[in-house]
Amino acid sequence: MITDWQFYAVAIPAVVLMGLSKSGFGAGFGALAVPLMALAIPVPQAAAIMLPLLAIMDAMGLMALVRQADWRLLRLLLPAGLLGTVVGTVLFGVLSAKVVAAVVGGITLLFLAIRLAFPPRADAPPPPPWLGFVLGVTSGFTSFVAHAGGPPVSFYVLPMRLAPVVFTATMAVLFAAINASKWVPYAWLGLIDTTNLATSLALAPFAPLGVWLGLRFVRRVNPTWFYRLFYAGMAATGCKLLWDGLH
Repeated sequence: MITDWQFYAVAIPAVVLMGLSKSGFGAGFGALAVPLMALAIPVPQAAAIMLPLLAIMDAMGLMALVRQADWRLLRLLLPAGLLGTVVGTVLFGVLSAKVVAAVVGGITLLFLAIRLAFPPRADAPPPPPWLGFVLGVTSGFTSFVAHAGGPPVSFYVLPMRLAPVVFTATMAVLFAAINASKWVPYAWLGLIDTTNLATSLALAPFAPLGVWLGLRFVRRVNPTWFYRLFYAGMAATGCKLLWDGLH
């Protein structure tokens, strides 16, 4: 198990932050978890330590929210996201974590710039399905590499202006499936070992804490403030990932 106190100084807030994101409250900030942990350890190891914790968070999220998910939307996004994890497995040794971080950060900031310059109208048609499939694949790939799958797929889903609970539930089901599909590839790549699993076990009590805190608020938050918070989280995530990719 990792025993360096400096690692836990960044890992514990990262786990709570991911839990908040999983609940929908603080959505958008979850992609910061691995970059925060990467201040103390390599990105692949941070992703491996986070994976068992995500399983705990996903189970809590599904129990609380699965009935509110938009299954019509998931029929499009789930196959795309799972295909993205296959792409991530193939390219894991080719693309560095820095390159992926820079690309995800750039896409996130571009999305925010488009939304600020051209805010969606109430009568605007929904985004085309082909865009959802492409961004779903991208989301599965970035989720595989750095558990940062939220920003790409949000580019497609946010303009639909779903109710906060429906949005959160749909994302919970999507990423629970994507995260479950990572176990075999992570083990095959040598990322699942006793050191990482023991460290995950030490951090496990903090995994449900963030989800529990978030679930207490997500059903009460005003939709306008929910999306403002989401955009703020994406802005912070985009800046951090782009910074990590360029330095």
